[in-house]
Amino acid sequence: MAQPIDSPDFGQAEANLEKLFTEVTTQQGFLSGGTPLSLGAANIKELMETKISLGNPRDKLVKLKKGNFKLDSSDIYDFYYTTITVSLIPKPATRFWRLTLQLDFSPKGGKEPIVQKIFPIQQWRSVMTFGVGMDIGLDENLDWTAAVDSSELSFIRQSLQGELKAKVASKTDFNGFLAVPFFKYELGNPQITATGENNSFCYWRIEDQQIQKIGTAKFAIVFKVPKGVDSITLTGKAWAEVDMNWLTADIRDVIGAFKDSLLKSILRQGNQGANQLSKGIAEEWQLQLPTEN
Repeated sequence: MAQPIDSPDFGQAEANLEKLFTEVTTQQGFLSGGTPLSLGAANIKELMETKISLGNPRDKLVKLKKGNFKLDSSDIYDFYYTTITVSLIPKPATRFWRLTLQLDFSPKGGKEPIVQKIFPIQQWRSVMTFGVGMDIGLDENLDWTAAVDSSELSFIRQSLQGELKAKVASKTDFNGFLAVPFFKYELGNPQITATGENNSFCYWRIEDQQIQKIGTAKFAIVFKVPKGVDSITLTGKAWAEVDMNWLTADIRDVIGAFKDSLLKSILRQGNQGANQLSKGIAEEWQLQLPTEN
């Protein structure tokens, strides 16, 4: 059974970055009063100034209508759809390698929300790598479908296989429920880990050497709640992990002189230690569930 993942301590990660900046500026001879930062210190400062934010799930929260979808157990559950956005705003030189979003629904127990469908998933990676704008929708079976401009449809379908090819249509022929309009990632070859269906939580991990180009990432969720539940709590955590090769490229000559042994250990772990220097955010929302279909 899938399990939630442990999120970094965001406060500690910020403290680690501040310590790293102090160590590097000390060892590389930075003096207050206007002396320019070394390249290594400048990179750390840009990482510290990177922003990450979560969009409000209330914005796209919709109750699904039984007449439009085949909703199993609709006599017991009401079904809803929402989207979450994660905006990563790095400084131009900054490099990241992984972006994670984790969502946790409450209450637990008898009134527990259950995740039904999530997007994006690894199956759609081949379509996402084309870098075209897609409208993502739900068909009557709650399966994901995509619509692209008719001028791009033939080229994309030639590169797809089997079931996925049938799930991509032109925007003029698209008749699904529009879930995520203009979905587009400017990435190279993303690897997507997405899990959580049939649980009260879900998470995505997107790995790509150009992950800093993701801009505002969109994530879609279909979930169900027992009838009679009119409000839920949703907790979201998102974090981006720095590319440690980029971070350490210009400070390797001074790492051995650091006074902080924890920092030495983190930096020597490569990307395995990147979550301890991550940029992250956590939010909690009380969601009043729509009553109208």
